[in-house]
Amino acid sequence: MTDEPRISTSDVQDMDKYFLHPWEDVTAIGAEARTVITHGDGIYITDSDGNRMIDGPGGMWCVNAGYGREEIVEAVAAQMRDLPYFSPWSVTTSPAAILAERLAAIAPGDLNNVFFTTGGSTAVDSALRFAFFYNNCLGRPEKKQIIARVGAYHGSTHLSASCSGKILEKVNMDMAEDLVHLLPKPNPAERPEGMSVEEFCDEKVADLENKILELGPDKVAAFIAEPVLASGGVIIPPEGYFKRCHEICQEYDVLFIADEVVTAFGRLGHYFASKDVFGVEPDMLTTAKGLTSGYLPMGALFISDRLIADIKASGNSAKGFFNGFTYSGHPVAAAAALANLDIFERDGLLDHVQKTAVYFEKSLRGLSDIPVVSEVRVKGLMAGVECCLDPDNPNEERDTTFLLDVDQICQENGLLLRPVYTAAVMSPPLTITETQIDDLTGIIRLGLETALTKWQSKTDRL
Repeated sequence: MTDEPRISTSDVQDMDKYFLHPWEDVTAIGAEARTVITHGDGIYITDSDGNRMIDGPGGMWCVNAGYGREEIVEAVAAQMRDLPYFSPWSVTTSPAAILAERLAAIAPGDLNNVFFTTGGSTAVDSALRFAFFYNNCLGRPEKKQIIARVGAYHGSTHLSASCSGKILEKVNMDMAEDLVHLLPKPNPAERPEGMSVEEFCDEKVADLENKILELGPDKVAAFIAEPVLASGGVIIPPEGYFKRCHEICQEYDVLFIADEVVTAFGRLGHYFASKDVFGVEPDMLTTAKGLTSGYLPMGALFISDRLIADIKASGNSAKGFFNGFTYSGHPVAAAAALANLDIFERDGLLDHVQKTAVYFEKSLRGLSDIPVVSEVRVKGLMAGVECCLDPDNPNEERDTTFLLDVDQICQENGLLLRPVYTAAVMSPPLTITETQIDDLTGIIRLGLETALTKWQSKTDRL
C-alpha cells in the first residue's frame, strides 16, 4: 500500500467506458458501473470501496494457488530484471526450457512435446492447426473435419470459437461451419424421461461414432472435448463417457484432443485430469489458466510423441509447423509458472484438493433443499448450481434474470459468483478451507432464498 491518493471508484468506472470488455453488449458500452477490484489475498478479493468477498469463480477458473503469492511475484520480478523477453524463433532461455521439461514429466502418456501459447484460446487453435498439419504431412489433405459438442467452450479465436457449443454466444459471429460439427450436449439431466444414465451414455457415445461415420473417417481429423464442460455450466458427462469416446477415436483414426484449460493444475485434484480421473491418454492436450494461476497469461499445447514420429516417418523433407506467437514461452510467464508449480509441490495442493473436494461437494449438495435449485453438479473444486423457478414452465430468460439477482445479493454479502445463464458456477482458489466453504455455501443459500422470496412476492402481486 502507498500513501498516494487513490483514484475514486466513480472515476475508474467513468474511464472504464473506454475498455471494451469480453462479451460486452456494444450497444450499451459504458452503461454498466462495474465493481472495481483492487486487491486479492488468498481466496478473497477486495473492491475499491473496501468490500471483501470470496472469489467464487477464482478469477476466471484460474487463480488456483490463490492471491498474494509472493513467491510468484518475486520470481516474476527477478526474471524481468534478468531477461524480460526472448525470441522463441531463434534462441531459447532457461525458464521456458526448464518449464517444458517439467511439464512433460507430469503430463499423461507420451505428451512430451510442449508448444507454448498465450492462453487457452491460442492453445486450442494451435491444437486444431496441428491436426490439419499432421494430416497434410501424412498425405491426407481431406482429413480436416472437427467434431465438438453443444455446451462446450474452447476459446475465442476463429477456429476455437467455431468449436465452442454455447449457441447463444455465436449470434452475429462468423464460424467455420464447413469444418466444425457439434454433437448434442452430454448432460445426463437432459436425458429423456425413462432413460437410464447408462443408456444416455450409450447414446452420447453413439452420437460421436455416428457423426464420424456420417462424415467419413477419412474426412474427420479430430474430436475435441473438455472432461467437464466448464463454461457450459459445469456439465459432467456420465461415467465412462470420456474414455469410451477416446476408444471410438482410436478405432477410426481420429485425433482425441483433451481441452484441460480449466480442469488441469489441481481443479480436479491432479495436475491433469484426462488420465488420473478419466483414464485417457489423449493425442493432444491443451491447458492455460492454472498453469500460472492467472498471474500472467500463458497456455500450452501438449503433443504426443506418436504424432511427431508419424510425421518423421512420412518422408525425409523438412516439415515446419508454421504456427507460433511473439510471446511463446515468454520467460517472465514461464518464471511465474515454475514458481506456481513449486507452490503446488511445497504446499501439497493436489492432496488438499482431493480431501477438500469431498466436503465441498457435500456442502453444496445441501442447497438442494431450496425449491428453486433444480440440480447441483460438482466435480473436484468446480461446481454448478442450476436454478429453475417453475419446472413445469421452463423459461431460460426468466431464470437467468433470477440468477443475476442472486449474484447481486451474494456480492452484497461477501461472495462474488459467476452466473452462466441458469447456473451459478464456482471454481474457488484451491487453497479454500472447510470453514471458508461453509462461508461460501452460507452466502449462496442466503442469496438464493432472498432472491426467491422477492421473486415469489413479485409474482403474488401480479
